[in-house]
Formats: sequence, structure tokens, C-alpha cells
Amino acid sequence: MGRVGRAPARRGDRAVGARAAAHSVTPHVHPLLDPGLVLSLPLVVAAALAVGGSRAESRRGRPWPLRRLLLLLAGLGVAIASLTGPFAQWAHADPRGAMLAHLALGLLAPLLITTSAPVTLALRALDVTAARRLSRVLRSRPARVLAHPIPAVLLSTGSLWLVHATGLLEAAHADPLLHALLGVHFLASGCLLTGALIGVDPAPHRAPFGLRVGVVLGSIAAHALLGTTLYAEATSDVERQAAQILYYGGDLLELALVTVLFAQHYAATAPGRARKPLGGRPVHP
Repeated sequence: MGRVGRAPARRGDRAVGARAAAHSVTPHVHPLLDPGLVLSLPLVVAAALAVGGSRAESRRGRPWPLRRLLLLLAGLGVAIASLTGPFAQWAHADPRGAMLAHLALGLLAPLLITTSAPVTLALRALDVTAARRLSRVLRSRPARVLAHPIPAVLLSTGSLWLVHATGLLEAAHADPLLHALLGVHFLASGCLLTGALIGVDPAPHRAPFGLRVGVVLGSIAAHALLGTTLYAEATSDVERQAAQILYYGGDLLELALVTVLFAQHYAATAPGRARKPLGGRPVHP
């Protein structure tokens, strides 16, 4: 991205100045009352349950792949570090950290979590009754709508544009709870989008490959346009660096997503390369 010269003051410039001011002040919060820490606890519980479920599967003689467990734990670890702790505090105080945290929560953590097949692990580890209930929820109409690529990309990439186009970003940097809730939203919407595009869990209503390619290309373009816009409106080197992080970091992670998407398509369609199922007992609705 080329350097953009200083233009006369605009409404966008005033908004950027407000963002910088919001970043410069981080409200003091007692560690035990840190909203990010509180909202990270379910992720810690999920990690513990994943380890327990994996060990239970091993005792039953059908071990869960270590690679998938490590992917899940890595994804949850990235999300936790982005919500609470030193990195999260830096993200609250510095636009560059905020962009890195967004990429971590919205792209990197979902990429790791989705490719770990978490739903399959849950269905295998739960008892039959609980597994059937979870299966019914996943097959419900609301779940199918949310898991479709178009609603998922609107919730993920679309909401990022909304945050930067309104006063929500400034409000979040003045309110630790809102800041943490936005992080959780980006994680959840990122998981929805990544699951809709490259999820390895069984999906009876998977969108066609062409639609998924179109959605991911649209998401890449939207991220690039937002990064370019933020760069053009930046009033400091720090803000320009933050925009570059979004632009180039988003490209790198989305390239990884596209690579997985096309690799899955090749594995599913190449002659003599039938996809190997994840295994486990059948779960009936």
C-alpha cells in the first residue's frame, strides 16, 4: 500500500482522531473484574473438556487424532490471549495491537478451531442422549441459516466495517466490557464464517463450492478496502501501521483459508481420492 498524502480535514479525519484518543486511555480494571478474563473462562472450560473427551476416546480404544486436539488447543489459546492478559491490554491501548487482536480472534483462532473438528469430538465424547440433542440443535433451521456463508460473512466482515464506520470502536475503548464483548463477537462470527467455508465437521447443508469461493473472495476484497480506507484516513504513523497490519495480515490469513478450501475441494473431487470420514459412532436425530 502506497503512502497517502495529508488531505484537508474531513469528517473521517475527526473520527480517526477520536479513535486515537480512545486508544490513548485505558480504564483501570481490577484483574479479577476484567471482563476479558470472565469471558475467557468458557474457553478454558472448553479446552479442559476437549482434553478430557480426547482421553475418554483413547480409553474406549478409538483415540482422537493428536493433531486435531493440538489445533483446537492452539485456537483456544490464541483466543484467550487476545481477550485477557498482556497482549489484550496492549490491544486495548494501541491501534496496532487492536488490529492484531482482531486478526487473531476473527481469522487465526477460527481457522485453528474449525480445522480441529470440534463438533465431531463433542458428538463422540458425549453420551448418546446429549449427542442427539446437540445434533438436533445443529440441524435446526436457525443453525442452518447462521452457518450459511452469506449470513456468516455479513456477521463477520460486515460487522468489522460497522465497528469502524460508527462510534462503536471509540465506545469499546472507553468500556472494557464492550471491548471484550466485541472480541467474543469477532471470535464467534469468525468461527461461523470459517466453518461455513472450510469446516471439516459433517455438514448436511454445505454450500456449493462456487458460492464459498465467491464469499471468501468478497471477504478478502472487503478487508483490503477497509485497510486501504483506514490508511488513507490515518493521522499518525501508528494508525498507518495498524491499517497495514489489517491489510497484509488479513491477506496472509485469508490466503491460508483459501489454500485449505481448494485443498479440500481437490481431495473430495480428484479421481480415486475419496474423503476419509472422521469416524465415531453414528448419531441419530
